[in-house]
Amino acid sequence: MAKKAKKQQPGGTPATVALTAAGTPFAVHSYEHDPSSPSYGEEAAEALGVSPDRVFKTLVAEVDGELVVAVVPVAGSLDLKALASAVGGKRAAMADPAAAERTTGYVRGGISPLGQRKRLRTVLDASAGAHPTICVSAGRRGLEVELSPQDLTSLTDAVLAPVGRG
Repeated sequence: MAKKAKKQQPGGTPATVALTAAGTPFAVHSYEHDPSSPSYGEEAAEALGVSPDRVFKTLVAEVDGELVVAVVPVAGSLDLKALASAVGGKRAAMADPAAAERTTGYVRGGISPLGQRKRLRTVLDASAGAHPTICVSAGRRGLEVELSPQDLTSLTDAVLAPVGRG
């Protein structure tokens, strides 16, 4: 992992700006995004040569009418029932993509748990704790940030819970 970022780099995203402002150590990894790729997350893992269990996707769901962010390994899927339970809700469904983009300020496939336009409650899959660092979207397709799960949890006030499947 790279040393602590000192200043915003040209072309920074709200996620990298937030990490820099917080003084959080992180590394940025970029790759050439293929628009025809069926899975943004699996594409990222393969392009970066990182195990898919260390690359996490950011999904926006609606729990009892409230938008909530779930961060789960790209190789699996989101357990909506577990997500609802993790935030004290009863029912969860995937959010409307337009609402997710509008609320977070990011495009689908590039939604980051960091630097969102409106900060949403966040749940990080408990499996993240098994790794010294994980990768999440840096705020655009083809750009990932690597940081410790503890830093991600702290910066997003995330709840750790087993919300990933598979």
